[in-house]
Amino acid sequence: MTELATMRSPETKAAEAAPSSLEVVTAFDDFMRSFEAFKEVNDERLAEIEARMPDAVTSEKLARLDDALDRQQKTLAELTTKARRPALQAADGHDHAAPREHKAAFDVYVRRGEVSSLKSLESKALAAVTDAQGGYLVPEATEREIGRRLAEVSPIRAIASVQQVTTSVFRKPFATDGFAAGWAAETAARVQSATPNLDELAFPAMELFAMPAATQTLLDDAAVDLDRWIAEEVETAFAEQESVAFVTGDGTTRPQGFLTPPKVANSSWTWGKIGYVPTGAAGAFAAATPSDALLDLVYALRSGYRRNATFVMNRRSQAAIRKLKDADGRYLWEPPATAGATATLMGFPIAEAEAMPDIAADAHAIAFGDFRRGYLVVDRIGVRILRDPFTAKPYVLFYTTKRVGGGVQDFDAIKTLKFATS
Repeated sequence: MTELATMRSPETKAAEAAPSSLEVVTAFDDFMRSFEAFKEVNDERLAEIEARMPDAVTSEKLARLDDALDRQQKTLAELTTKARRPALQAADGHDHAAPREHKAAFDVYVRRGEVSSLKSLESKALAAVTDAQGGYLVPEATEREIGRRLAEVSPIRAIASVQQVTTSVFRKPFATDGFAAGWAAETAARVQSATPNLDELAFPAMELFAMPAATQTLLDDAAVDLDRWIAEEVETAFAEQESVAFVTGDGTTRPQGFLTPPKVANSSWTWGKIGYVPTGAAGAFAAATPSDALLDLVYALRSGYRRNATFVMNRRSQAAIRKLKDADGRYLWEPPATAGATATLMGFPIAEAEAMPDIAADAHAIAFGDFRRGYLVVDRIGVRILRDPFTAKPYVLFYTTKRVGGGVQDFDAIKTLKFATS
């Protein structure tokens, strides 16, 4: 976001039109045709392996089709996301949800740097602004649009729980030994239950920033929708940073990722750790029955979590999975049933997160779990913007910040597949 030469201007962004339904349907049809060709060539490759006559030409052709599938799947996802994205407005479909006065004052600040209108809002106790050093809060409609866009393009946020807070740390109590419960007849005496041992999980909100740029000439153009431009510009930067933090974040300068806690064999699982299932081969699936490890992973998760579970992996791991079949010769990976849907593995949806590690020795390259119950994203309310016309003349920079936290809230709801013998 800081590379000014590669920035898209508000004028360029405003000119981009939403894709038509025909474009989405065409992209989906192309993707399905590529997948059928992929299966045909992969079947040929497997037959050559069984006959102990592998052909390099077949392998090369399969690799090309695999790359094409990845590109088409990405294009299809982008088109469907843009097609279903609503206009910048309130949830009830009207622009009046955010105070018009705040929106107008904020527009003047962004375009010309004038703060008098925002200061007057503060004097009216509308709590709409902060001091100039910290930046000014964006209108509520713009903040909602940023949150909605992040939910669409940030893979872990899309499947996790999201909690909005007004404090810097969200604390969630839990019972380390569970709460006592039991059955009793209507008139029978109730046995006093033991006092539970309580602890708490803390989710501090860390600062996330982006710095889109524009020229003053473009900002002076009244036709440019600045609210939409800001939401679109920070969407990519915020989503990329969140995608890494929610997977591998250290919990110190960024949210804690779900792969950060200690990991143990699922048979030895205890609270505070993430259980894993080994594939049986270092850096690979087992040669004889590769799908068995995925079955073990699915059933390592308790049934209460399993019904809402999702696989999480990067595109390279997904490419390896696409080649696998079950004992009856059926492909484990299935393409999305319709445009806008997600691919599935053994009937469970797949979330593609590029921050997940590649398949390698001892890598936890695939995760499976109920992330809605297992992982919590904490959003501190308020997105701030500080206008900077001095640092990168003739560009005007907009230092945009929001505070985000995250971490595992139920350590039994997420399991991983470890590419190792044990």
